[in-house]
Amino acid sequence: MSGHIRAVIDTNALQHNFSVIRARAGAARVMAVVKANAYGHGLMATASALRAADAFGVARLEEGILLRRAGITQPIVLLEGVFDAQQLERAAEHRLDLVVHDALQIGLLERPQAGAQRFVLWIKIDTGMNRLGFPVAEFAAALERLRRLAPAARELRLLTHLACANERDDAVTREQLARFRHATRGLEYAVSIANSAGLFGAVPLQCDWVRPGVALYGASPFADCSAEDLGLRPVMTLESSVIAVRRVARGERVGYGGAWVAARDSVIAIVAAGYGDGLHRSLATGAPVLVGGRRAPLAGRVSMDMLAVDVSELGEVRIGTPALLWGPGLAVEEVARHAGTIPYELLCAVNQRVQLVVGRPEAG
Repeated sequence: MSGHIRAVIDTNALQHNFSVIRARAGAARVMAVVKANAYGHGLMATASALRAADAFGVARLEEGILLRRAGITQPIVLLEGVFDAQQLERAAEHRLDLVVHDALQIGLLERPQAGAQRFVLWIKIDTGMNRLGFPVAEFAAALERLRRLAPAARELRLLTHLACANERDDAVTREQLARFRHATRGLEYAVSIANSAGLFGAVPLQCDWVRPGVALYGASPFADCSAEDLGLRPVMTLESSVIAVRRVARGERVGYGGAWVAARDSVIAIVAAGYGDGLHRSLATGAPVLVGGRRAPLAGRVSMDMLAVDVSELGEVRIGTPALLWGPGLAVEEVARHAGTIPYELLCAVNQRVQLVVGRPEAG
């Protein structure tokens, strides 16, 4: 291995996770959420590996266009919708489905120049997230305007987003679900409620579409439950190698600010990985790294291109010894806890200078 960090994407694990999700979803269709460069896993590679998905969800227009240009034929849903006439025109050109969450977006669809395209429209209802969506009291009026579009929408669907589904059997989720059911009573449109946490949580959501994100990539949406517990496999292995080995005497300091002090004569391995690659500087001393397949603690602060690991207990470590930041054997959820964050953020933060390798190359 070279001295450069890389993210290896295991498409077999991705497809395994999709099959677990498909089984969990039952009769519901699956919209694979691939926004933010597929949570750092590579937009094109991920979508290509998930040809069995019923649709893809992206946040931005540009992501949807990239997928179409790459030959993706499934429905692609713009989860934030569009915000001006030019974006609407481009969405029509690339046959993208739209989430509608604001009166401005309805106004764009009502303009005559939009009339040539019949969109699939997802009407978002705000049931307590207080981020995007029509408040329950405004939903009926919004729906009526969308029903009167000329030409008519190709299909209307409904969705909402859960604020606390990652807390398992949470009262907030039940409250949101009750608001959604009340607002949509008597309507026969397809609905989408469940994200990854909602899909694996304890509250039965009974929806026609599920929208898994982080679970696709083999990370758990729950603090009290690992991905392995859910039957999921890590898709990304973030790996690098040792580029220097230092012997440090007791009492000597390592790294910026001298934050780590050797409590004994120690051996320190310097690994080519840092916050310039997307690793969090907030990773605490003691955070685990797998060096040569064995755990060793981070020593001091993560710097831009390097981090130091105390390998005193590991025996022989040399330049070129593999170092794994997360992946099989070291769950990204565990690393996230040491950084005071969530696995979503670590995965999405992987920088573009990190080499993305789809599938593990054969040895030799």
